[in-house]
Amino acid sequence: MPRTGDRRDIIKDCVENVVTMPKLKSRKAAAKRFRRSGSGKIMRRKAFKNHLLQHKNANRRSRLSKIAVVSEEDAPNVELMLPYL
Repeated sequence: MPRTGDRRDIIKDCVENVVTMPKLKSRKAAAKRFRRSGSGKIMRRKAFKNHLLQHKNANRRSRLSKIAVVSEEDAPNVELMLPYL
């Protein structure tokens, strides 16, 4: 039976030799703008709702307040920016 000191050295050598994959970084700007829906689609805000709202009618402002689905063409680019979304 090996001494406990030997066992610790073996475990230490094994831990030092383990290579882990690096974590992927997400784009913070994209992380603030996109969310995943319950069905797995990527959701975004609509544009043109930040300022100059006095000349836009109520129906238009209400429509712009809703969440939109990212188009199928743009979804792969968003998924590259957010690997853990």
